[in-house]
Amino acid sequence: MDKKIQIIVVAVAIVFSVFVLTSPSDPIPLPVPNSNSESDFVIILAENLDKPRAVAVYDDRIFVTEKDGLIRVIQNNVLLESPLAALRPADVFDGGLLGIALHPNFADNHYIYVFLTYHENGNLWNKILRITESENKLQDAETIFDRIPGSSFTNGGFIKFGPDEKLYVGTGTISEASHLPQDLNSLSGKILRLNDDGSIPSDNPFDGSPVYSLGHRNPQGMTWDGDGNMFAAEFGPEKNDEINLIQPGKNYGWPEQECSGGESFENAVLCYDPSIEPGGILFYSGDIIDFESSFIMASMRSTNLYQLDFEEGLSSQKSILSGIGRIRDVVQDTDGSLYVITSNTDGKGFPDSMDDKLLRILK
Repeated sequence: MDKKIQIIVVAVAIVFSVFVLTSPSDPIPLPVPNSNSESDFVIILAENLDKPRAVAVYDDRIFVTEKDGLIRVIQNNVLLESPLAALRPADVFDGGLLGIALHPNFADNHYIYVFLTYHENGNLWNKILRITESENKLQDAETIFDRIPGSSFTNGGFIKFGPDEKLYVGTGTISEASHLPQDLNSLSGKILRLNDDGSIPSDNPFDGSPVYSLGHRNPQGMTWDGDGNMFAAEFGPEKNDEINLIQPGKNYGWPEQECSGGESFENAVLCYDPSIEPGGILFYSGDIIDFESSFIMASMRSTNLYQLDFEEGLSSQKSILSGIGRIRDVVQDTDGSLYVITSNTDGKGFPDSMDDKLLRILK
């Protein structure tokens, strides 16, 4: 995809947030979880999740990370009482147990990958753990990649396996003033590409380096379209959130550029000013939900799940789901349904007594 479109969302996002955001004294209305009705759209599968961060799905099981260290399992639409694992991450505002991904051959090897922020000698770091599970219990855990610089606020942390069965990892900058995202010798502010054992693929763009792209501030969701093109969502500093087409070896500008403008850097496909805090993204490939556009995006700050067509621009951006507060991640199941998690207990939202929630979108 060569055509790049920059979208600046100003008045629309501000007006929308006024109508959607509520206060603790005026709770957010929730969908009714009535699975027997033919008009069902959303079913609540789990409630009272604590600061959930990311979702992965396999067969009849849904795995959810909670920031404070638990991996929760929802099996056959029931939240299991015992977590699969209880890890000990650093207690910082926007770090902890973050991303989760299942190995492409999970059915045989039962490998789960997670991104974890931790303290060591007064410093913050991030690492990737490979967990082996059996019957929803941790059997083994090993660190396969380590020493990613950490931060209290911008760790990135989304991880996903691509169509090439390599593990892609989004890492954040350590501070707004840091120029490490421009330093190829640093793991800060990058998208990394790894083999499933944490080693470096021989066909990475920089010889002997895990770096796949650089110049990122705080990468969030990742996805691939039907042609294998990779896209990433990224937080800006209160404005200039980006959706980027990620190409090997390319530089996306931070902190020298936000969204567009520099000849040495890649321009964003989409740019949001003010911020909408994009989270999980995907290209919908199912057939049970009739979307007008295939690109689906979770948004925390504007509290919506959106559909959008890059070619048509802002005029095509429409809400799929709202009224449940901050939406952090979205994934597609093999049957074409979608799962989303809310993010109202993360310190930025207005949680009700049953937040946070995992929901399933059926049609």
